[in-house]
Amino acid sequence: MPLAENMPSSKAMRPGDILTTSSGKTIEVDNTDAEGRLILADALHYAKELAPDTILDFATLTGACVVALGEFVAGLFTADDALANELFTTGMETDERVWRMPMWDEYNQLIKSDVADVKNIGGRWGGAITAAKFLEHWAGKDIPWAHIDIAGPACPHKYNAYTDTYFTGFGVRLVIQYLSKIAK
Repeated sequence: MPLAENMPSSKAMRPGDILTTSSGKTIEVDNTDAEGRLILADALHYAKELAPDTILDFATLTGACVVALGEFVAGLFTADDALANELFTTGMETDERVWRMPMWDEYNQLIKSDVADVKNIGGRWGGAITAAKFLEHWAGKDIPWAHIDIAGPACPHKYNAYTDTYFTGFGVRLVIQYLSKIAK
């Protein structure tokens, strides 16, 4: 399980650092607070090497997704229409709703680097999308993949009685129902 702890030290990364991932691709660190996507890059590369039928990643990745969709729904990022439809339908069944966001190639321009394969963050606009486009570099195109940004619905809030103190576990019911469907 990829996990990150953003703790400063003398060995901490700095803006401008170039990191080499397990896949050999390089990342220009433009924002050190975008560390979660760095470990997800290696996790997606590892998952891809296992050659599964589908790859799903769930992450509280961006505040930008909460700005776009609020605290009730997760952002769904995938280029695969069938996978998007299945996850949307499953989310409606389990009340762990997802909303599909664009994954158009034009967004790659926002994470283009002059010194590495990709930058770890885009500009001010479309932050949830550029985060997903960043991850797409490691997920590849051969295996159906979806990134679900759960930053809004995973966090405690006062709008649902069971979520005002603790994290919600958002995505557990969704993925169990999804897996039960494809296992048939």
